[in-house]
Amino acid sequence: MSLEGIEEYMLPCFSKKYLDMNCLGCGAQRATAFFMRGDFIAAFKMYPAIYSLILFVLFLIFNSFYKIKYAESFKVILVVTNILLILINYLLKNFILT
Repeated sequence: MSLEGIEEYMLPCFSKKYLDMNCLGCGAQRATAFFMRGDFIAAFKMYPAIYSLILFVLFLIFNSFYKIKYAESFKVILVVTNILLILINYLLKNFILT
């Protein structure tokens, strides 16, 4: 799991830097970089919500061009799924796996 060359361009996490605690988005940049490089397992390990977020964005884009029946229900399900995954990841990184 290496991102040499890319890490110098990534934004720092101020929560981690000043409070010594991961934020809700910690790992998202690196997960995106891993995903773009094709290292899908490393992307998931870095930030498990990456795939549900990608699915949500693709759904929103697709729904803007083609109207989907029950789109609002799907949006709610995807938002709740993303929130749960992000919160579980946050709790695991800060309180359980430390």
